[in-house]
Amino acid sequence: MSSSNNNNVARYFDTMDYGPAPESDTDAREWLARHTEGFGHFIDGRFTLAAEGAHFDTAEPATGQRLARIAQGSAKDVDAAVAAARAAQPGWFALGGHGRARHLYALARMVQRHARLLAVVEALDNGKPIRETRDLDVPLAARHFYHHAGWAQLQEREFADQVPLGVVGQIIPWNFPLLMLAWKIAPALALGNTVVLKPAEFTPLSALLFAELAAQAGLPRGVLNVVTGDGATGAALVAHEGVDKIAFTGSTEVGRLIRTATAGTGKSLTLELGGKSPFIVFDDADIDAAVEGVVDAIWFNQGQVCCAGSRLLLQEGIADDFIARLKRRMQTLRVGPPLDKAIDMGSLIDSTQLERVRSLVATGVREGATCYQAPGALPPGGSFFPPTLLTGVQPASTVATEEIFGPVLVTMTFRTPDEAVALANNTRYGLAASVWSETIGLALGIAPQLQAGVVWVNATNLFDAGVGFGGYRESGYGREGGREGCYEYLKPCAWAQRKPRSAAASVAANEAADAKNESALALPAIDRTAKLFIGGKQVRPDGELSSSVFAANGQRAGEVGTGNRKDIRNAVAAARSAAGWSSATPHRRAQALYYLAENLSARAGEFAVRIASLTGVAAKAAQAEVDASVSRLFAYGAWADKYEGTVHVPPLRGVALATVEAIGVVGVVCPDEAPLLSFVSLLAPNLAMGNRTVIVPGEKHALVATDFYQVLETSDLPGGVVNIVTGPAAGLVRTLAEHDDVDALWVFGAKELSRDAERLSVGNLKRTLVDHGLATDWHDPASGEGAVFLRHATQVKNIWIPYGE
Repeated sequence: MSSSNNNNVARYFDTMDYGPAPESDTDAREWLARHTEGFGHFIDGRFTLAAEGAHFDTAEPATGQRLARIAQGSAKDVDAAVAAARAAQPGWFALGGHGRARHLYALARMVQRHARLLAVVEALDNGKPIRETRDLDVPLAARHFYHHAGWAQLQEREFADQVPLGVVGQIIPWNFPLLMLAWKIAPALALGNTVVLKPAEFTPLSALLFAELAAQAGLPRGVLNVVTGDGATGAALVAHEGVDKIAFTGSTEVGRLIRTATAGTGKSLTLELGGKSPFIVFDDADIDAAVEGVVDAIWFNQGQVCCAGSRLLLQEGIADDFIARLKRRMQTLRVGPPLDKAIDMGSLIDSTQLERVRSLVATGVREGATCYQAPGALPPGGSFFPPTLLTGVQPASTVATEEIFGPVLVTMTFRTPDEAVALANNTRYGLAASVWSETIGLALGIAPQLQAGVVWVNATNLFDAGVGFGGYRESGYGREGGREGCYEYLKPCAWAQRKPRSAAASVAANEAADAKNESALALPAIDRTAKLFIGGKQVRPDGELSSSVFAANGQRAGEVGTGNRKDIRNAVAAARSAAGWSSATPHRRAQALYYLAENLSARAGEFAVRIASLTGVAAKAAQAEVDASVSRLFAYGAWADKYEGTVHVPPLRGVALATVEAIGVVGVVCPDEAPLLSFVSLLAPNLAMGNRTVIVPGEKHALVATDFYQVLETSDLPGGVVNIVTGPAAGLVRTLAEHDDVDALWVFGAKELSRDAERLSVGNLKRTLVDHGLATDWHDPASGEGAVFLRHATQVKNIWIPYGE
């Protein structure tokens, strides 16, 4: 070997410079060339022309050059896709779990067989590094199909009391086009639904390639349909009356629009939205490991990740050292063409996103932050932005509160663990968080306090099909992945059979009154006005107004207070101050429910008389309602310390703890029928799971609920855990829905109440459970009791704990 060559080798070892290592795009370009005339929609098993003939061009983010011609979906295209999905759904479900499992297994194998083509198309279409599409996106997409093939196989046993929703409309974002496709369609198809998918306008190619390959793999026609287009196409899908569910991943702003558009329609809805995730580093952390964690947290996929660790919270003692090491590490990051296997970051999605990131960084500097950017030239053309660090950021600054969705990290410091938690939770979002500490007790003590759906301990950006993913607060609701994700595509068999509520529903079930008991059912002679029950005390309504409650025979049975906005405000404040109930042990909550049952049982005769006189049912039926209410309290007392989380074992060295947490403050509006049993059935699961409630009784028979607060007073519930506000449901639903300190809202009653609850809850995107005017048989445990209510009374937090060296 010549000395010249020796010098070159020695120089490479000295500098450790990387040369380009381009991945071939030949196969991807050939596939695109086969569609040079443009892509149509994929409907009913084949590509079809756009109904109105409109198209648009997509471009490579890394070069700005035209990539493909894409069909612009119209309402007619959406109609055709939904019709195909509707026609295919009964046969797809009738195929059975094993048949669907075989198809999902075939899809998983298909993804693996075409892994390289899918990875290259994804990198070209999105601008992210080929290493990420090859090593994360494609393998995890295959994993989702494998995992959900298993749920399909087990469905008839594990979800025997559930049925599929029907036709599911799914709208996915541009940051993980193929992976989000797998997250969405794998559980939907596995459990017997059919799908109309709307990929992001910027990145439709992997969805179209997947659909083409799925047809080749034998997926039946109409089971999967792909309609491409812009926001108008997505809006047409959301508004379509033939769609039973919308599953959306994207921005919080669009999520609000979808919540508003679907309100009152009866559509199921899951939203996975934005985030501003904290990355917390304590002074005992492995600093070098944490620095590498930061790289993965914020510069993975150019920071275009909803759960990106974009807020770095450092304990003061290590802040300077950490920042110095982080800057040195930033100097080694390479930004380049996405098909280069030796780069760390590719391109942002387009020039609009590039300008947004630039603008927000400039805003941060104007507000006092110091900007550091990794040195090195950016590739010409495209939408490249360097790794960026903003220090000296204040908690209320724009860059600390707004989702940047780019490779920009902001830093703040803290002194104590309590301060770290306060800073971490100082956001309207709640998607993910990372905690770094070598003291596992500290890390596991912090994790439950973080208001986030996913917490990684000494790790970041870990995902698996068997571990649920989703957020709290304005990061959306619902979960994707694992058993909890399956329930998002199912509904209880008993609820699927519900019919519209009859005006005489409370009497219809027991038509014959017991004439022999007329004297026993005589109305009390003493006039009374029942007060509200707030903070553990009987209080007069703020407006000093009351309304009459009439017995079934038309005579006035008494009066109840008319609650208003201020009464709801006071009740919510009392519930918020009773936060200790959420941290009470499950055993403590179980005891409280058993004690409520004991005290109600002691007054069973009194409640039976009240129910019979107000509703007109027979004495025997009234007694049966009281007995059922006692039994229901016992049932949820039993569930209180048995509805627990689980331990997931994802394919890595570690575990993920799926912990069940209370939602917080839940507003509950009860129907008129079965006035005691429906009241107890909606209150008890919330008590069992640690929620505090503001509950509005059915207006027609509200005296039954005001009698119940006398049971509460003789029990040992802390003040503020249960608050009872009587009054017209329409106004109180509006107030509860608009109140940003109410975390969830349950509304059972008139269809219009459900619509208002969903439409007006967009302010803080609170979770809702409504019946859309469909009557529930409260006496039937399959319909009025059980796990479906417990799932709505809780949210699941997955805490990832890697172990080993």
